[in-house]
This record gives sequence, structure tokens and C-alpha cells, in this order.
Amino acid sequence: MAVLAGAVRALNLLLRQRRLHGALAAVKGFRNGVVYGAKIRAPHALVMTLLFKKGSLQDKLKAIALATYTHSRNLSLFVFTYKCLLGAQRWWQGKEGQLHSFLAACVGGWLVFGDNNHINSQINMYLLSRVLFGLSRLAVEKGYLPVTKRDPFPLFATLVWGLVLWLFEYHPHTLQPSLQSSMTYLYDDSNVWHDVSDFLVYNKRKT
Repeated sequence: MAVLAGAVRALNLLLRQRRLHGALAAVKGFRNGVVYGAKIRAPHALVMTLLFKKGSLQDKLKAIALATYTHSRNLSLFVFTYKCLLGAQRWWQGKEGQLHSFLAACVGGWLVFGDNNHINSQINMYLLSRVLFGLSRLAVEKGYLPVTKRDPFPLFATLVWGLVLWLFEYHPHTLQPSLQSSMTYLYDDSNVWHDVSDFLVYNKRKT
């Protein structure tokens, strides 16, 4: 126990070293990426896999574990890469600028999230919607877009739902597989039933 206590004290002293703050922040960012990625992906993968994925329970559990691992790994690697590159630019130029953040994130995005798989696709598409919202608000704040008298959100909702249902009905291959599965369940499966069992109790008649 004494050895363990001594090791903890030494580690705490190390963590208080200001000159190591940038490197330690990258390590903690990696840790937070692991935890946050698992928290976000595991429940989502569990629900989506149990609802829509076919196969044995073992196959479903493997799919959940793989999705959680991939999301957690990629997010942690991106945070670590971003913070390392940000710290390197700050050290090189002696100060931090807005361009540093953009460049560090660009490199991290290319290295970590540039692989075209379904996990990265979901994350990138999620971020895209947030980025467009953020840029729109920034454009209004900077005066590039006028402040509207009426709340534009109803128009936004109108266009989003109109376009997504049009794409689903007539060009479904253009949508993400997970979105296709969700919309098939909601809009296609609700067109088919045989009796009360698959009308109210189950989505599809058990074979």
C-alpha cells in the first residue's frame, strides 16, 4: 500500500507540471474520447441492432461491440491527434490562433474519420448538420445574413421532412443504411398486415 500511495503522489506531482500541460491534455482527451464514444455508441448500437439487424444473438452482440469499439477508438484518436497538433502549432508560433484549430482538426479528420465506413459516415453526417446550423447563426451574428422577423425553424423543418421523405420514397439508395432501416420500419412496414397480431402486437408476422 505504501508503494501504491507513493506512486499516486508522484503521479499527482507530475500532473501539476505546467510545462507538461499540453501533452497531459492530449492524454486526458484520449481518455475522454474513449469514455464518451462508448457512452454514445453502445446504447445506440444496442437499440438499432436489436431492432433491425438479423442473425444470432452472438452475431448481434459482436456487432454492438464492434460499433462501440470503432466509435470509441476513432473519437479518442481524433481528440489526441487534434490536441497534439494544436499544441505543436502553439509551440512553433508562440501563440494560438483560430487557424490552428481549423488546421489541426482538418488533419485529424482526414487521418481518423476519412475512412468511408458506416460509423464514420454517421459521425460526419451528424457533425455536418451541426456545422450548417452553427455557420448560419454565425452569418447572422456577423451581419452576412439578415435577422428574420419570423422564426425560420418551421420552414427548416418543412424542407427537411419534405426532402427526406421524397428521397426515401423515390431514391432510397441515397440515404444512410441506418436511416433507410428506420424509415422502412415506419413507412413501408406499416403498409402490411394480415391480422391483429401483426397489426398491433408485432410489426411482422412470425414465421
